Amino acid sequence: MDDTQQRGSHNGQETSLWSSGFGLKLEAVTPFLGKYRPFVGRCCQTCTPKSWESLFHRSIMDLGFCNAILVKEENTRFRGWLVRRLCYFLWSLEQHIPPYRDTSKRIMESPGVQNLLSGRTPGGSGEGLAPDLLKKEVQRILGHVQAPPRPLLLRLFSWALLRLLNCLFLNVQLHKGQVKMVHQAAQAGLPLVLLSTHKSLLDGILLPFVLLSQGLGVLRVAWEPRACSPALRALLRNLGGIFLPPEAALSLDSSEGVLARAVLHAAVEQLLANGQPLLIFLEEAPGVPGPRLSASGQAWLGLVVHAVQEGTVPDATLVPVAITYDLAPDAPCDMSHASAPLGLWSGALAVLQRLCGGWGYRRRVCVRVHLAQPFSLQEYTINARSCWGDRQTLEHLLRPIVLGQSTVIPDTEKEQEWTPVTQPLLALREEQQLLVRRLSRHVLHASVASSAVMSTALMSTLLLFKHQKGVALSRLLEEFSWLTEETLLRGFDVGFSGQLRCLVQHALSLLRAHVVLLRLHPGDLVVLPRPGPARLHLARLSAELLPAFLSEAVGACAVRGLLAGRVPPEGPWELQGIELLSQNELYRQILLLLHLLPQDLLLLQPCQSSYCYCQEVLDRLIQCGLLVAEETPGSRPACDTGRQRLSAKLLWKPSGDFSDSDSDDFEEAEGRYFRLSQQLRCPDFFLFLCRLLSPLLRAFAQAAAFLHQGQLPDTESGYTEQLLQFLQATAQEEGLFEYADPNLALSAVWTFRDLGVLQQLPSPAGPCLHLSPTFANRDNQDKLEQFIRQFICS
Repeated sequence: MDDTQQRGSHNGQETSLWSSGFGLKLEAVTPFLGKYRPFVGRCCQTCTPKSWESLFHRSIMDLGFCNAILVKEENTRFRGWLVRRLCYFLWSLEQHIPPYRDTSKRIMESPGVQNLLSGRTPGGSGEGLAPDLLKKEVQRILGHVQAPPRPLLLRLFSWALLRLLNCLFLNVQLHKGQVKMVHQAAQAGLPLVLLSTHKSLLDGILLPFVLLSQGLGVLRVAWEPRACSPALRALLRNLGGIFLPPEAALSLDSSEGVLARAVLHAAVEQLLANGQPLLIFLEEAPGVPGPRLSASGQAWLGLVVHAVQEGTVPDATLVPVAITYDLAPDAPCDMSHASAPLGLWSGALAVLQRLCGGWGYRRRVCVRVHLAQPFSLQEYTINARSCWGDRQTLEHLLRPIVLGQSTVIPDTEKEQEWTPVTQPLLALREEQQLLVRRLSRHVLHASVASSAVMSTALMSTLLLFKHQKGVALSRLLEEFSWLTEETLLRGFDVGFSGQLRCLVQHALSLLRAHVVLLRLHPGDLVVLPRPGPARLHLARLSAELLPAFLSEAVGACAVRGLLAGRVPPEGPWELQGIELLSQNELYRQILLLLHLLPQDLLLLQPCQSSYCYCQEVLDRLIQCGLLVAEETPGSRPACDTGRQRLSAKLLWKPSGDFSDSDSDDFEEAEGRYFRLSQQLRCPDFFLFLCRLLSPLLRAFAQAAAFLHQGQLPDTESGYTEQLLQFLQATAQEEGLFEYADPNLALSAVWTFRDLGVLQQLPSPAGPCLHLSPTFANRDNQDKLEQFIRQFICS
């Protein structure tokens, strides 16, 4: 946030707001790791070891950040008084836009399209159309997919967008070393495919502009057609956007669908063969309830995978991309209307309203774009299959344990795919579809792990999960600095820098509608979250910080579940610290919680075993000081490595396939015990970690309590709406609105469906949810609720 001080001096309205509270004579503190940021975004060493070594830029950390929207006289070839006033326009004229090659002829000559035109493929000439009409149909479909980018329109749009972005944002940060790393990968001659997170509808316009300004060429963006009106689609196609034709989603035996998919495959193949960079959003559009992974994003990625596997292009370089905002400029206030398509004029009106609001309140936000390390798609395809193992559904893994019918957790991974099957759209083999789904989750994990944590996420987390009853401003400054350091120490980067007081002022000014400032006496303020639905907004912002502390949060909730049956939940910390926790018990409890939590939240890499993750969680709890090893009488000291023995099965165990029975010196694992640390900071930190997962777990527990009240059978959307209304009513009574979220309600319904609590059966009105006979029993419903509540720390 380098420009905050410069622009804050022009904001008279905010100066008067903060004059009372920020009049404290506090020392300006820069986070001690500010100059030594951790490098994030390395590709997977298990799946892409060659890319890990060859596509990494050695001096990446020696290069600093740049503001992609800061254009001055020095950014042009000219100098002078007039240039300083026309630098935006001159800069847009000097951008290199490669000449567009007309590929329509090559698409028409591609083998797939020619087979259809000649009737060699079923569904081609069977339509009964003459060859000329069939060619016109191919041209019509191709025109819906893409249009040749217009250089003049691109330059004018870049000039207008640059002025707009400077009005909306303080800065758009981009690491120079990451840009150089992507440039070096592009010099290999392979097409670049950028796979991005999706935080705002503005992402599809902002990212191509940023990468064009860094010399990466005109980015072709795969847009979701339902998110745009026809007029907006026509504009975006002329700016480099590409769209899926509606006929591609038809059934496999439909002649229109066969022709549309053939044209689509040929268009993507030609795009990759010409070396044009392609941007695909792997997440659903913001505010759309549903699975995290986008069905259309996986469809586009499937086309790329198919082109590489068929040999049309030798390989493709995949680049995970992450984008984060202090506050998303188009964050919907009403989630029910978030999925409405964006029109050209409605979008222009929204921008105008935003600018008017920005000029009135100067609530400009910071943006951070992160480019992770590129890796080879061909290399991933070869190595990934060795990490695939047998998987079982949640009903087989967790349901017997919830009902008390078994105590043994099967030694297998959880199978949970929430993304709709897009077989008509992909038309790929089942093995290729599995590869696309796991590659998508792999890349999305890399993108989320490399996302910078913004100041608003830190502030929302502190106010919601650590100081719910309010905190003095002087204490808040200390806590903000502490949480920043903890985030950096866990290998996650932050998207801000500068003086601590200015950072806190910036974050609170953006959150002013959701926080309350109370002036106790001259020179000090108390900050607390505003009661009511504003807490839900803070919870959504704080979710951006959860990946940094997810391992510790899972471990803390698992420890809470392990102690739930031994000591009172509200018992003193000293009493809880007396209890010995065996390593096997901790593994089992962590694994139970991992199976319960949705895959969309965990985003575990497909090549990573859950048992390896259990050990990682335990290591994190020891590293952060919450657990200490307890040496029981007769056991080998934990620090004694001289007598360790390596068994033959350990020496030959494949990497990523360890279990409790195959850890180092496995027969001694039961003799390893831990207890809670008695350091002064541990109780507060333990409670803070448990609260990070409390919105999701409380929503699941309330969903279990709602089973005997819900009106079933009902459609999935109807029952989700019933549950959401129940969550909102319960939140109103308890004053905790964090879990009254449509996405959490939908996650609870889908998890219960996977668990076998709800069954989806066909009916004349369509698929309907029914309560399974097993959970029609009230005792089993109570067992489910108690199983979930054991992980919640009040």
